Parts: sequence; structure tokens; C-alpha cells
Amino acid sequence: MLKTFSLGGIHPAENKLSASSAIQVLPIPETVSIPISQHIGAPATPVVKKNDEVKVGQLIAKSSGFVSANIHSSVSGTVFKVDDIMDASGFRRTSIIIKVDGDEWMETIDRSEDLVKEISAGKEEIIKKIAEAGIVGLGGATFPAHVKLSVPPGKTAEVLIINAVECEPYLTSDHRVMLEKGDEVLVGTQILMKALGVDRAIVGIENNKPDAIAHLTKLAGNYKGIEICPLKTQYPQGGEKQLISATIKREIPSGALPIEVGAVVQNVGTALAVYEAVQKNKPLFERVATITGKSLKNPSNWKFRIGTPVKDLIDAAGGLPEDTGKIVGGGPMMGKALTTVDVPLTKGSSGLLLLPREEAVRKESKPCIRCGKCVSVCPMGLEPFLLMVLADKKEYDRLESDAVMDCIECGSCSFTCPANRPLLDYIRLGKGKVGQIMRSRK
Repeated sequence: MLKTFSLGGIHPAENKLSASSAIQVLPIPETVSIPISQHIGAPATPVVKKNDEVKVGQLIAKSSGFVSANIHSSVSGTVFKVDDIMDASGFRRTSIIIKVDGDEWMETIDRSEDLVKEISAGKEEIIKKIAEAGIVGLGGATFPAHVKLSVPPGKTAEVLIINAVECEPYLTSDHRVMLEKGDEVLVGTQILMKALGVDRAIVGIENNKPDAIAHLTKLAGNYKGIEICPLKTQYPQGGEKQLISATIKREIPSGALPIEVGAVVQNVGTALAVYEAVQKNKPLFERVATITGKSLKNPSNWKFRIGTPVKDLIDAAGGLPEDTGKIVGGGPMMGKALTTVDVPLTKGSSGLLLLPREEAVRKESKPCIRCGKCVSVCPMGLEPFLLMVLADKKEYDRLESDAVMDCIECGSCSFTCPANRPLLDYIRLGKGKVGQIMRSRK
């Protein structure tokens, strides 16, 4: 019997339309807009100004705290300006706009395709290189990777878990990375193991990717301490707490982090970026993303330079379909709708979903029928119907005591609600307010 997490979960239509599409390289645009905040934590501080010449991989914004991340130029050219522009969130944020000229890389980057398996860097040097390279979690959360690897005093890491689940419907970029860069992912996994001082790593992959499971299982025989763990296809298997429950059967207490149960989780794309940073001296300035949709001419996977306009990715996949009703950054469950295509792709851009108009329209919300379906599917054991009411009535003390901060915002409740109630929308609003209140107390 395949492993999975113990509580709740759903199985939406998978729609992995681009699973067989090999990774293509998106052409470099004429101009890139690189936000200085592409991660959880403090925005980076620009270290370049207007008219400065930059190369690919050059540091252009330095991390401004422990929970922050360096930003590097993804192109060579001239800094046009440092200005506030709209990003995918719909807010204006400080970005470095660069006019492209050629493709000149920093000389320190190893651009060869040769696999470098021997890990010569020590633990401290690995963490330092990862921090310098500006690597963040590429599964969507964008938490600075070096922070996760810096285990707090009194805590001990016992196992590294590589999140290769990719449970969001439609998205296939991680799937393609495993098939096309399997060795690099496994070397990256060993680098992360060395940084944590652990001798065991588990790569969790849902069983709707049998080719990736077979490929990595074959390769893993050459890498000590790494096991490939097939998992039942069940959303949200890729949530940290759900993945830990599925792979090592440990439950994280409310409000606690994975390290409390001896686990550290990193995304499979992050493992590849770690390989490139430590073995090839390459900062994080490009990544792979899926562009997909039922009406799209060419659902596909692309490696793009950070700061490339969303419009360029849409054009490369055949252009915007006439019946497009919504453009979602990410997958349909946890992604956020974009207000314009004139925003940049960033480190957190795992995919772009073009929903047809009939699928994008929200159905009319009706009164709760007390069916309890939202409770039965919640992977965190919460009561979404109640949390929505409490958020609507601004009962923030009760929201906090009813563990709204444990919500992982997976959307399973809204997906399963027969009354089409906007459960997650209200819970997100309530969670944001409770978070503010909790921070103000500190």
C-alpha cells in the first residue's frame, strides 16, 4: 500500500497536460525587471544604480538580514533604473530594471554540462555558498534555503526530505527536472545532507509520475543514503507537514516547524539549484516553470531568466487563447490570479495557468448546509466553516485559539464545498490579521 498523509486530502483532476514536454529555453528578453523581494523575509538592498554595467550572475541586491536572500542579475547589460513596478501580487515593489546587451556571464560560473559528483566543500562553506547564491525554496514558498539549513541550537536534524511531489494539478516543471537533471538533483541532495550532517534522505514522489520514480530509483543506487519513496497521489501531499507524515510518520505539533521532529524539507528544484551553486558557482537567476491550460496551443515547460515578462512566456507557448478567463500564477489550488501580463517572472514562479472563461467564473455562493465536507478534507484537522464565520465577524481572539495559523491555505475546503462558499478567502483574511496581532505582541 502506497504511503500518504493521515488526515483529510482530496484528488482533483490532475490535468498534467505538459508532462511529456521537454524543458525548452525561453529567449532572453530585451529588458528584465528584477524585484528585490522574491523571498520570505526582508527585501534585499540594491547595490547597483542607474547606468551601471552588469553581467549574468552578478550580485545586484544584497540580503538585508538573516531571513533574506541575495538577488543576482539574470542578464548582461545596463541598469536602466531602480524603480517601483507592479509585480505578480498586484502591488508595486522596488525592482531593478536592466536593458539587455549580449549575454556575458561572470567568469566564476562553470557553464559546462559536466557532472561534478565529488563534494569538496565542508558544511559551513556549503551553507555560505547557498546563501551567497540567493537560493530560496522553489516549491513556491520562497523561504531562504540557508536559513532552513542553519539548525537552531538544541535541535538536531535526522533526515532530509526532498519534496518532489508536485501535487498541484497542471504543473509539471519538477517532473521534467527529475527526468532531465536527475543526477544533478541527487548530487544536490547529497550536498544538502552534508550541510545538515545527516546520513539519510528521502525523495517523495507521487505515483502519477512512474517514469520519474523509475529513473531516480535507478540513479539513487549510485548515491549513498538516498531512498526514493513513491507516494499515493493525494492533494496536498506536497505540504511540508503532510509530506513528513507520509514519509516518516511523524506529526508536527501545532505552531511548530519540521525540525521539531528531526526533519528538514527542501524542494527538488531547490536541490538542483544547490548543486549548481556549490558545484558550478552559479547563483539562482533562472529556473524552470510550466505554462499550461486546456485552450493553450502548446502546454510546455521552460527555463527562463528571472525578471522576464509573463507575456514572453505566454507568447512562447502559442499566445493567449481567446477564451482565457483568468491567468493564474502557480497552480489552480494555491496559485493567485494575475491582473496583468506585464509583470516579471521571479524565483517563486513555478507555473502559469491559463484558465478558460467557463472554468474561471466563480459559482454563486450559497448558505452553509452543515455537511461537514470541509472538515473531513482539511489536512490540518481544522473547521473551515467555523473559521470563515469567525473571520467574517472579526473574532480574532477566537480565530487564534481555534488555530487559524495552522491553515496551510491548500484550498481543499473551498474545492469540496457544495455551497461554493469562499472559505479560503475569508480564512486568509483572518489569518493575515491574526498574524499581525501576534507579531505586534512580540
